[in-house]
Amino acid sequence: MVCVQRDWVSSPEDGQKQGGETEGRWEKNNTLSQSSEVAIFYPIRCSHFYLVGSVTAARNTMANMLTDSVPRTTLLSALEEKRRQQLKKYLLHRLFFVAMVREEVRDGDITDYHEQLFQRIQKFHLGEPASGVLLIYPRCILHILEASSGTLYRILMDLAALEKHGPNALLQDVKILVMSHNIPTRLFNQWYATAVEVPVTLEDVTQSQTTEEVITECLTLILKLGVYLATLKVGNKGLSECLHNAVPELLIPAETIQCLCRAKECLSPAEFLQMYNNPLQPNMDSETVWPTPAHMFK
Repeated sequence: MVCVQRDWVSSPEDGQKQGGETEGRWEKNNTLSQSSEVAIFYPIRCSHFYLVGSVTAARNTMANMLTDSVPRTTLLSALEEKRRQQLKKYLLHRLFFVAMVREEVRDGDITDYHEQLFQRIQKFHLGEPASGVLLIYPRCILHILEASSGTLYRILMDLAALEKHGPNALLQDVKILVMSHNIPTRLFNQWYATAVEVPVTLEDVTQSQTTEEVITECLTLILKLGVYLATLKVGNKGLSECLHNAVPELLIPAETIQCLCRAKECLSPAEFLQMYNNPLQPNMDSETVWPTPAHMFK
């Protein structure tokens, strides 16, 4: 399309000026009239320019304008994007477990054990570092960990080896509540460890609920606690006082945790690792015999 500047013409044929504006005069261009295409003139009043072009150029321009302004998505691109989202893998996993603690064990011993465990794992395994919260009760603990699958696997192996010490073990009756895979983002910015003092309640709500219902209720409170901790900017020292004063309703009673430690429906670290290491489709004896067994009489 060609932009040709023309002077304004005031003649009886063009009409008189109205409101300070004059319509442009359509002129015949000898060069354009000899062309095989019809010449079209586009008068623009405000800029004193005429846009001169052919019919084909005008159609192409309008088509390009519509293509640029209206985004078009094909069915193939939509299916590819949906497939891409389904196959997306995340490196983070979340582990919930509870355990009983010996009477003579101090809170600092439990914290030191986990910190040293994390340091040993980071030396030999390059993965996502652990984050979460460790709630230390007088006789039990509740631990939520977020890390890569390799890091969590080594933590479970250490817990399984720790239970072999029997009554002298630092943590006893360890039970895994839930293992959440492929979480998109972390719920906890760092790893917290704090002591929790929850008053003993006379009413035991676990007797009227199933283990699944108790675990679901605990997970709901833990996730709400994680959302609250994401808004705080305090370390491990001021965390205990902050939890007791701000959100005491999000702290799980110690009786509930002790009940989960005795639940037979929950797996221990050794049982979980045994199930994790076993193949999903074990080989049958008939598959390893040649020739294949057949009935002698049909």
